[in-house]
Amino acid sequence: MAECGNGTAAKKLKTDTDNECKDTGEFLSESPVSGFEITRILRDSAREKNIFIHGKVKDQDAVVILEKTPIRQDTLTELLKSSELKLEMRNDVYSTYQLHAPAHLNQIKTTVVCPATEKHVKKYLRQEIFLVEESGEDYRSITLPYISKQSFSVQWVYNILEKKAEADRIICEDPDPDTGFVLLPDFKWDQKQNEDLYLIAIVHRRDIKSLRDLTSEHLPLLTNIRNKGEDTIQKRYSVPSSKLRVYLHYQPSYYHLHIHFTSLDYEAPGCGVERAHLLSDVIQNLQADSSYYHNRIMTFPLRTDDGLLLEFKDAGKL
Repeated sequence: MAECGNGTAAKKLKTDTDNECKDTGEFLSESPVSGFEITRILRDSAREKNIFIHGKVKDQDAVVILEKTPIRQDTLTELLKSSELKLEMRNDVYSTYQLHAPAHLNQIKTTVVCPATEKHVKKYLRQEIFLVEESGEDYRSITLPYISKQSFSVQWVYNILEKKAEADRIICEDPDPDTGFVLLPDFKWDQKQNEDLYLIAIVHRRDIKSLRDLTSEHLPLLTNIRNKGEDTIQKRYSVPSSKLRVYLHYQPSYYHLHIHFTSLDYEAPGCGVERAHLLSDVIQNLQADSSYYHNRIMTFPLRTDDGLLLEFKDAGKL
């Protein structure tokens, strides 16, 4: 069994089947967004400094996400000394400026989803949201058939587990087929500062879709992820377990069991009470009742045109 606490992971040599993966950190000779044709703005936030754009790249639907990277403490001195300031307003002791930073300190994180499916586009589109209450029977008669019918692809997850993609991003792995997992940074985190630390643990088992599938049988898996995940983060990033938020989503964004590790200082998307379930609570609930998540009423948010919301409406549940 590989150790997860030492911050290392086995790496696989690239092959021709690695989906044309590029080495991270290198500049691309051809930009994947240079030919992007904008169709519409799906969502934007002045507060969060991001924008979600729907369009086409070489006649394929695509979603491009632009997000200003956080200001880093270790570059503050250089930022203040080497930037140009343009005065906007001065009044008594107050003044405001436009700060023009050097290019290497003024980066925009860019995420490209291509080809993007209708589900991808809907995921990023600003929509009205409703809370749904789902009983265990509702899950079996409404949600599970819907999930099975949609056949949401998790091939990208299998690519990670099989080291066909993102192998160099895995910071620890336990290869045990029953209790093992891989731990890697989420793409929301640029790994430049710990205040917005965000990692994902993805289990090797492929028979657990979500929280609803968990029973006391899975307690060794969950405790293994919690213990080794927290130990790895402590050793690699010097962030103790008391500064971590460790949780599962329900409904999850993809149906292969995974667990989120985020800094308490970071208000990560989906960390609110309507969707996030603390791993420590999940473990305690399963210790008390093996069928806890099979039977309890689960509340979660769904967007207006989410197909699952329509299923609940048709069943008279909303």
